[in-house]
Order: sequence, then structure tokens, then C-alpha cells
Amino acid sequence: MKYFFVLGNNTALSLAEIFSVLKIRKHQLLSPDFFLAEIDEDLSEENLISRLGGTIKAGRILAELPANIKGELEKEAKKILLAKKSQAADSKFNYGISVYGEKLVDSKKIGLSLKKNFQEQGISARFVVSREKTLSSVVVSQNKLLKKGLELIIAGDNNYWYLGETRAVQPFKDLSRRDYGRPARDDLSGMIPPKLAQIMINLAKLNDFSAKIADPFCGSGTILTEAMIMGYRSFCGSDISQKAVDDSYKNISWIKELYKIENLRLELKNRNVLALAKFIKAASLDAVITEPYLGPQRGRLDFASVISELEGLYTGAIRQFKEILKSGGRVVMVWPLFYGQREINPDYSGFKMIEVLPESFKKSRFVKENKRPTIIYGRPGQKVYREIVVLEKI
Repeated sequence: MKYFFVLGNNTALSLAEIFSVLKIRKHQLLSPDFFLAEIDEDLSEENLISRLGGTIKAGRILAELPANIKGELEKEAKKILLAKKSQAADSKFNYGISVYGEKLVDSKKIGLSLKKNFQEQGISARFVVSREKTLSSVVVSQNKLLKKGLELIIAGDNNYWYLGETRAVQPFKDLSRRDYGRPARDDLSGMIPPKLAQIMINLAKLNDFSAKIADPFCGSGTILTEAMIMGYRSFCGSDISQKAVDDSYKNISWIKELYKIENLRLELKNRNVLALAKFIKAASLDAVITEPYLGPQRGRLDFASVISELEGLYTGAIRQFKEILKSGGRVVMVWPLFYGQREINPDYSGFKMIEVLPESFKKSRFVKENKRPTIIYGRPGQKVYREIVVLEKI
């Protein structure tokens, strides 16, 4: 079956996450934000998108048309919409059209033409529009296009038009609540976004939900709570700051109650990362997933000194990770990249750095390639970017 994924702002990171989670037979990247994949299994898009931090929409391709046959696109769009309307139990039917890929078409012109055709047949239908060429997840959700209507996806390249149906959108309300509604926040120290935490957990490529995960720089507990929501139940969290440990405990308790999570096996300690092996059993962990201390974020910085200090901290931490991880266990870690400065290069002896993006995307004009097998995360103009690093114990 052919599925589509509307990707987030970081194409490389979104793709790396999808390939970490799904077994993909064939694939095609039509634009920086639109990915086609042939997958043998029958997916539940709603369940899938709830755990994919880098995917905005997901759905299925319903038709493929040669791009050079005039009039066929609108005819097939009408056929799909009529079929969907006939399945709708509610007399009210809303539909919208979003266009992706490099080959563009006037979605409003097609949508209004279809509306006129519906009116002529006595069919009540409302055409949902947006100022943008694509409907946002908010617009799709608020206009009930998933449950009581249809968002028709049109995506094209030089050879084909692909028409699809959106089956799920990113749960923006839930993500916002987990980010801004949590009881303990630390805006001063900075917090990893829940979506990035989800991506990092998926990059660990854990075999099943019985895996034991550690976050030794747990902060306010975002990685731990996102892993809990995804279904993992065995954790070890620690931080050198007692306030961070207290914040994690508050947020974990809140998530447990909010999502009715039971049978949680959690150790939460106020400890220095350089002493992990003293309180975590050797070769007992499946993954370490963490955003460590990234250095001072404000004021005039001596970058050479900051980078050297962080390299020392990360080298010591990675040595501890080597002791407590099982063979083949992964470290998914953030390293800061200071604008205009050299990369951080801690010693990761005993590990190999994993290339999480498939080789097929190396030459893609839609994917920005990094000098080493890592992915840079951040918005243009930031002073400090996040470099997502995946290490595997040899």
C-alpha cells in the first residue's frame, strides 16, 4: 500500500524518524515536506502519528494519474469526493484540498468547480479553504475533515499526479498541553520540545516496550514522559540538580494521572552523570536518550573554553554510558552547535556513530547534508543549534 507523510520543518530528521519506525519497501520524496512510501503492512495512521514527532499529516494514496492527460485530475478528484460523501452518515459534508510537491495546481479552482458540480446534483457540501496552499492540521481538525469529511491531497511531479486522503494529523492540542501545561517548567534552563523528544526516542530503534531507558540529564523530564506516553515503562532518570529531579517527579506524576499510566518502573535520582556506573547496573540499559547541559546560553561567551569544557563533560558521560549499556545499545544525544564555531568532538571510543538517514537521500536536493552522520535541528538565526547524534555500543 502507498502512504504519504507530510513532514515537519526538518526534512532530514523527519525522514530519519520514519525509517527508524517503519519498514519501507519503496519511497519517493516529492518536495521537502512530502514523502511517499510503499509499505506492506496496514498502518493505523492515527496511532502512528501520535508517536511521530516529525510528521504533520499521514494518509493513503487513492489514485495515480499521468501528469500530461488534461482534465483527468479534476475528474478523479470528483470521483474520490463522491465516494467519500456516499460513505458519510452525516448530511453535512466538508471537504478541503491541499497541494504538495513541486508540480502545483490551483486547488481553489478545482474545489469550487467540484462544489458547483455538487450543487447541480443537489449534494450539500462545504468547501474548506485557507490562505495557504495547504490546510494546516488545525484547520483540518477543527473542520472535522477526518471524521465527517475529507481532506483531499494532490501531489505531483513531472510524471504523475498522486491523489490521497489524509487519515491523521499531528495531535497539536495534546502536544501543546504537554509542553506549556505541565506543572513544572524551567524556561531559564531551557527545555527540549516534546516533538523532538519523540523523534529522539524513535531514533533509538528499541525492539519493544520492555526496553529500559535512561536520561541522565533529565531536566524537567520531557524525554521520560514522552517515552511513557509512547508505551515504555522502565526508566532511570537522574540530574545533578535537585530542582530538576523534583520537576521531573512532578511532571511524571502529572502524565501518569493524565494518561492513566500504570506499572511504571522508575528510578529518579539526584546524581552526577560522571557517577552513573556507581548506581546503575553494568550492561543493564537498552538506550540512553538525553539532552545534556549545552553550555551557557546568554552573555558574552569564550567559545573555545565552553566547547573544551563540554567536550570534557560529554567524553566522561559517554564513558559512563559504555559501562551501563548493553552491547548494541544506543545513545541518542544532543550536542550544541554554536553559530560560526567548530563542532564539538568528544571521545566516543567504544561506540560507532550511526548514519540515521538512508543513503538514498544523500544526493537529494531537498535534504541538507551535514559533514558528519548527524542531523542539525533548529530555526534560521539561532545562536545555538542542536546536533542530533546517534551512537551505538560496539
